[in-house]
Amino acid sequence: MVSRRRLLTSFTSVVAGFFASRNVSASEETSGDELRFPGDPTEHNVVYQLNKSDPSYHDAILFSAAEMLRKYNDNITIVITAFGPGIHTLGKNPQRFVSNQVKQKIKSMASYGVKFHACGNTMQSLGWEKADLYDFVEVVQVGAADLLELQEEGYSYISW
Repeated sequence: MVSRRRLLTSFTSVVAGFFASRNVSASEETSGDELRFPGDPTEHNVVYQLNKSDPSYHDAILFSAAEMLRKYNDNITIVITAFGPGIHTLGKNPQRFVSNQVKQKIKSMASYGVKFHACGNTMQSLGWEKADLYDFVEVVQVGAADLLELQEEGYSYISW
């Protein structure tokens, strides 16, 4: 009983700290004069290229995207476009190694509104269908064209 109470107290402290830090960040980023409502356009838009199979590369891309999310909260739209060997990070049963930690980060980030795009051409070369990807993944016809088009819409482009 004592260990459950300690666990619950620790968990509550962590959750409270997380929400307190997000509120502080939000107040630092906004002047307080304007309120953002769900569906309002974001001031910041970024697209990441994810096209390698290296686990440290996956970690770097996801860390950077998570830091952007922490800094700008709900005032940023983040898209991660995966193609080539990077597409395996979005597969339910990848044909290349993807760590469980990366899989969990991707699922968590999607729940916070990060968008994941998968290249249809790469999927075709692998014999994959939409059902082979996580449900939250959007399929685009050409991953490189997705990067170009998002930049034309004003997204900042980030690649490693």
